Amino acid sequence: MSARFSLRSFAVLAVTAGTFAFGSGAAALATTDDGPAKSAQAATSEKVLLKGKTTASYFWDDASGRAGDTGLPASGKPMQKGLAASPSWPLLTEGYVIYKGKKAPFFVGDRGPGAPSNRGIMLDLDAKTFAELTGGKFNPSTLMVDGNGGQGHIEVEYVITKWGDGVGLKNHPVAFSTGAWKRVDRNPANPPVLAEDKADKPEKKADDRKAVASGEKSGKTGDKTSGKNGQGSKPAAPKPSIERVKADAAAAQAAAVTESRGVPGAAVAAGLVLVGGGLVLGRDRIRKLVRR
Repeated sequence: MSARFSLRSFAVLAVTAGTFAFGSGAAALATTDDGPAKSAQAATSEKVLLKGKTTASYFWDDASGRAGDTGLPASGKPMQKGLAASPSWPLLTEGYVIYKGKKAPFFVGDRGPGAPSNRGIMLDLDAKTFAELTGGKFNPSTLMVDGNGGQGHIEVEYVITKWGDGVGLKNHPVAFSTGAWKRVDRNPANPPVLAEDKADKPEKKADDRKAVASGEKSGKTGDKTSGKNGQGSKPAAPKPSIERVKADAAAAQAAAVTESRGVPGAAVAAGLVLVGGGLVLGRDRIRKLVRR
């Protein structure tokens, strides 16, 4: 086995081993439950379906009858942190709210508020989430939020990331009294155009305008220079004679011989060029004599 072949084989084996190791590492990263690949995928896979603002209140219905408790949530899910009530969204709709820079996830597990929704209070957060957002503390004895300065209503921004499959309005919330919560919505709201989408569109439109302008410019130039048949008015170049074609072929063959055989080949190539050229010149002279 030659040394050259050994080095080449070693290089191939090294590249193959490196590729296998890199692929294994990438696969391990992609399949790690708590790795950055999963976190990045979760961050980019979230789709915003609806955005808006409303006034939010809070509640805690654990079927104990305390503090206006009306029983277990309508979804059948137990009362828990993150369970919210909506007067019109489908049950099990998912999203999050933002209040003074704080973000809290929720899912729609109950109906409400009732009469307050007629006054624009379109979201009922669970008391524990409300306490975290306002800097208070949930009191399990009274089912109220203490230590937040007596706040019972806050202005929040809501974001819907997933609609529930059941009945309900898949759009900005409306009052409970409208009955939208018990009707099937077959025309959900179009997802909003986000700031990053708006930033991409002007650039794309600018590129499209440049492409159109370039096409119009080239089209105008073509109109000025085109003739009746749509071809340029510039006269076509004269066709070379047969003798000239043969001479060029001989020169090309000589160049090929020169490249493949080195200096001896160059001498032979030069001879071929002279012979070819002589034949061409001799033939031209004979034709001139015959014409005379």
